[in-house]
Amino acid sequence: MYKRDTMALWLLQICLRKRRYTFPFLHLLILTAVTFGVLLPLLCHGLLHSYFYVRRWHLDHMSLEFLEQNLEKAQAAAQYFDNLHLLNSSSTLMSSINVDGPSPKPWLVITIVTVHRQPEYHYPLQVMSRFHHLLAQCGDACHHHQLFICNVDQDPQNHRDAHVLAKFFPTVVRYGEEEGAPSEDTSSINLFEKEKQDYAYCLTKTLLTFDTEYVLMVEDDAVPEEEFFSVLHHLLLARFSEAPLGGALYFKLYHPERLQRYVNPEPMRILEWIGLGMFLGTLLSLAYTRAVGYQSISWPIFLFFMLYSMALAELFGRHYVLELRRLAPALYNVVPATECCMPAMLYSSASATRTLGYLNEFHCKPGFAKDTALYSILSEKGERASVVEPNLVRHVGLHSSLRRRNDNPKLL
Repeated sequence: MYKRDTMALWLLQICLRKRRYTFPFLHLLILTAVTFGVLLPLLCHGLLHSYFYVRRWHLDHMSLEFLEQNLEKAQAAAQYFDNLHLLNSSSTLMSSINVDGPSPKPWLVITIVTVHRQPEYHYPLQVMSRFHHLLAQCGDACHHHQLFICNVDQDPQNHRDAHVLAKFFPTVVRYGEEEGAPSEDTSSINLFEKEKQDYAYCLTKTLLTFDTEYVLMVEDDAVPEEEFFSVLHHLLLARFSEAPLGGALYFKLYHPERLQRYVNPEPMRILEWIGLGMFLGTLLSLAYTRAVGYQSISWPIFLFFMLYSMALAELFGRHYVLELRRLAPALYNVVPATECCMPAMLYSSASATRTLGYLNEFHCKPGFAKDTALYSILSEKGERASVVEPNLVRHVGLHSSLRRRNDNPKLL
């Protein structure tokens, strides 16, 4: 009789134990199936940078809509400078951008490198009207900021937007009859090498023209975000106040959204991904154990929710997770720089001088543009660089001046 009771009790314990572990397994299996099989596909099929984005449904429409909005902003930017010309006599309005002449010793010089392309989109006007607006909003905090135009078009007279901007901002012209035109023949230089030489020319001219602490090199299709100057000031005056840029060669202020995913060669993002998974996994595990009445979190449940959170963040899109950091300048992330793209690059005066020396050491060609070359030099010269996340500029130019692929442009 005693053996029967013991056997029955043992079987009951096994059944309860199996029941205890069966229910969580079913719960988590259903949660996984519903999340990744139903909810995310329904919610994310129209999100451009999500794994669930359906290109054949949305890409053509979104690209056309983007171009139409770009045209509207171009017309608004052109009207902006027309109105500004009419108000040119207002010293209060114009003082924030120093249109009466270069500041003798600006703290930051923002140099816009511009060439002629797709005139109906007025990319330079869009960029400069946005910077002017933000500087006017910034007020006294941006009093020692200087805007500078560097026209590197080989036919500068044809670059009408640059001529419009020259009425309001200090301008230098590289090619043609204007002062500063190079004597060498550039007709035999490939476009990638020309782009590098133009960039070096504009950086050199900035340093020679201004006695500045920082130089921000911006391409003429990189529009600054609303919080641009508040974040920049926080980084330079608070977070990296002891040494310019924390000793880095440069800060990148933009990296393409399509290359911002966690699954990539950059190890720092993997650590960020794991950290996010552990944080969200702990919260979800606590919520689950309370919902089902468990006394404590078990390791299998925590591990599941950690992996669940990591998969959720990656498939939804890291770009959209990063957007939460825009809530405050202190939340912006500064991590080791990645290779691609240079729409907005921040240098200290000392690091800009070093960069010019490095640019003279290599020859650019297809497959080895200036961004790739400059990134490759970091390890060779013992330098380091950083990228700010999320992006501080938006790349609005679908029409490339370098690769000449302007027919039927797409967002991806």
